[in-house]
Amino acid sequence: MLVSLTVGKVDAGVAVLLTEDKRLIEFPSILLPSSITSGSIVDITVKQNFEAEQKTHAAFSSLQKQILNTYGINTPATPALRLRNATQTSLVLEWDPIQLATTTLHSLALYRNGSKAGNIPRPMEQTATKISGLAVDTEYSFYLVLKTSGGTYTSNELTVKTHAMNNLTGITVTPGILPPPMRETLETAIERIGAKMIDTIRIDTTHFICTEGRGRDWERANEMNIPVVRPEWIEGCEREGKIIGVRGYYLDADPKQRQIGSNPSLAGRPSTVAAPSQSSIPQRSKEPVTSPKSPDRESTVSGEPGPEVPPTPPQKDLPPTPAAGEEDDDEEEESEEEPEPQATEAKDKQKAEKSDAEEDDENDEEPEEDSSDDKSQDPHTEEKHQPLVEDAKEGAEMEDVAL
Repeated sequence: MLVSLTVGKVDAGVAVLLTEDKRLIEFPSILLPSSITSGSIVDITVKQNFEAEQKTHAAFSSLQKQILNTYGINTPATPALRLRNATQTSLVLEWDPIQLATTTLHSLALYRNGSKAGNIPRPMEQTATKISGLAVDTEYSFYLVLKTSGGTYTSNELTVKTHAMNNLTGITVTPGILPPPMRETLETAIERIGAKMIDTIRIDTTHFICTEGRGRDWERANEMNIPVVRPEWIEGCEREGKIIGVRGYYLDADPKQRQIGSNPSLAGRPSTVAAPSQSSIPQRSKEPVTSPKSPDRESTVSGEPGPEVPPTPPQKDLPPTPAAGEEDDDEEEESEEEPEPQATEAKDKQKAEKSDAEEDDENDEEPEEDSSDDKSQDPHTEEKHQPLVEDAKEGAEMEDVAL
């Protein structure tokens, strides 16, 4: 198609062209010959380029398909929530790895009974969570909410119930360092109560059982705050017929704090841990009861000399007991009569001292002339002194007897 146009005005960038019906067309002056001026007539040929159109259409269609395959077919997957393990006070929930397709993750939240319980940390790595502190034998409902740049996706609603105290199927045990016979006994007891045993520490491990506190699994159990108990804890649960506390079954706990009950359904079943027999308990040999000996003698117990026994003071007056009988009455009469010799001895000593003092005074007052008479009376005086000395000796002996 050939079109003739008249150049009306030429500027630096745009030229004004006039058609035959007097219409103005602005045309880039750079596309016109450099020799044109106002009033010049130019012929412009216009033709459609079909080949270029086809190439452009093919390129555009390819781009649309690429966008559709990348952003239109693959969408984020809705998380599927399920239960892994349940105990009396905790639940372990799990789900498949999050599939975001081409979207960007914003958050993954867990809802409990219609209220938000919290966001899941590291949702692209973590596929399970543990909820603790729940009520015993209570029903709960949970679901996940996944928020992405491509939209919000809600998982299925999961309704679960915590176990009753007599339900031991939720116990999940990881064994540590144990003697081979004790490990076999532990496996039998765990299978008997319906619990589970796994070889490695996981989020659903409820107890770590061992006899020695060492090893990598023992360290991981402490890091994850998993109770580390002895094998006797399984026996306690079995004997009690329900889950029991772990305080008395720690590795360094006092065995007296352990709770070992009796389950009527397990009356004829042997214990997993042998109880000490009466014959194995050392008994103290019975020694004949003897009267207390003097301080310088040895104790009646064989082996080492006993401690010195101080002399027993005289017993005080005690009221007779109904069961004592006549023998107790005789002993009380003897204890009451013992102080009398002491009082008599004290009076005798005072009399002897007074008589000695009087005789000394009389001897001083008599003159020397009567010395012969005194000499004649000396035998009587000596006889008088001699009984006094003998009385003093008898009083001392009676005092020793009283002591």
